[in-house]
Amino acid sequence: MSDIRLEVKNVSKSFGITKALDEVSFNINKGEIHALIGENGSGKSTLTNSLAGIYHKDHGQFILDGKEIDPVNQVEANNEGISIIVQELGTLDGLTVAENIFLGHENAFVKMGIKNTAAMNRKANELLKKYGFDRIKASDMIDDYNFEDRKLVEIVKATYFDPKIVVIDETTTALSREGRDELYKHMKRIREEGNTVIFISHDLPEVLTMSDTITVLRDGIYIDTVKSSEIDEDGLKKLMVGREVTGAYYRADYGEEVSSEVVMRVEEVSVPGIIRNISFELHKGEILGFGGLSESGMHEIGKACFGASFDRTGRVVLSDGTQINDIPTAISHSIAYTSKDRDNESLVMNQSIRDNICLPSLDKLGNKAHMLSDRKLRSFADEYAKKMSTKMQGVDQFVSNLSGGNKQKVVLARWIGKDSDILLLDSPTRGIDIKVKQDIYQLMDKMRKSGKSIIMISEELAELIGMCDRIIVMKDGSINGELKRSESLDENSLIAKMV
Repeated sequence: MSDIRLEVKNVSKSFGITKALDEVSFNINKGEIHALIGENGSGKSTLTNSLAGIYHKDHGQFILDGKEIDPVNQVEANNEGISIIVQELGTLDGLTVAENIFLGHENAFVKMGIKNTAAMNRKANELLKKYGFDRIKASDMIDDYNFEDRKLVEIVKATYFDPKIVVIDETTTALSREGRDELYKHMKRIREEGNTVIFISHDLPEVLTMSDTITVLRDGIYIDTVKSSEIDEDGLKKLMVGREVTGAYYRADYGEEVSSEVVMRVEEVSVPGIIRNISFELHKGEILGFGGLSESGMHEIGKACFGASFDRTGRVVLSDGTQINDIPTAISHSIAYTSKDRDNESLVMNQSIRDNICLPSLDKLGNKAHMLSDRKLRSFADEYAKKMSTKMQGVDQFVSNLSGGNKQKVVLARWIGKDSDILLLDSPTRGIDIKVKQDIYQLMDKMRKSGKSIIMISEELAELIGMCDRIIVMKDGSINGELKRSESLDENSLIAKMV
């Protein structure tokens, strides 16, 4: 009996003139965690979205357990034994938790044309309890839960029916350490039951730790399949990029004095139920990090400083005395903000790359009569999109058609183009490939040296330690400690203050 679960044969997919997949062929086995890696735009998500019925491939074959499948939507893919947890939100607003879990499979709870909502809720609550997520309630509206909890609901949705293949696309970047541990536990369970996980991640240590086999794509082309136990990070980087990745990654300096000039003062800031009595100062030319568990409240810090938090109390004051209480005031005073939830809070999804990049800079792009030149807008957007190495058909392409990593590049490009003095960056490298991560770190270092001030919020402890002058650790909505940049600073020092 063959160990092959899925044969990918000569699969191709184009978006306009862009060839996202070009005759890709490889095999995936039963009972394995098979990682799929590559730089942004390499074709990873296009391949798995085609397998899961989200896209329709142009040609080629998917052969599952010896039978060719060609699902036209996710429900059909589920019926064939394929499920997917997507990189961005895969739950729908306006529905309950239970309705999201059983979306497309509601007929199981319908008798004589009437849906038995109570039975659906009971079954959903049983599953949530089984998965250890019983603090999430089946009858609650999904809108009442944060990004991470909605991801936990997606884990249940994608795996409760014992699919043959579960695709996990960059999901770990949206989860806290506890959330990741839960996901890892279910990945191992799926493997132990003889089923298969296709795991997409830019975190190479995570890939090497969690996977059995790794397939590398580059620019839509199959490069190689290797055993995880027979390769290291440097070997993977070389396969992904096509050459050795050399040069500085994180900052190399230690002991530099940060300016005493305060550019932003946060005084007793609270948001009910999220953060309370937060006070700190941000200095000129400083990278100030915020770390903690996902529920620590750290992701609210950026919003609060940008004037975007609902029901915020306390004060955010700039050096000239200006108080930041709303987004227009923040933007007009050279403050930029990138949200962890880029699709809903950082991008206008049904607009072009050009419009998204130019939006915060329209005041400086207009002429004296406040007229906007299409040529000037296009040139501006093209310049900053290319600075971020965005893989695109052109700046008129809708951002909704970009990969997750390329969407993040557009988010960063708009604020680099704006040339803001204070940057509030929440998870700035989420879903970004290894080479562009390096570019972003070097850009941040260049910014601080030029006098820009940066707040970096991240669940990636290595990048906080590698990039920040100071790290404030959040716990249960409050500040639980502060650590200064040091060669001896390690992840254990941060974790001790997080838990």
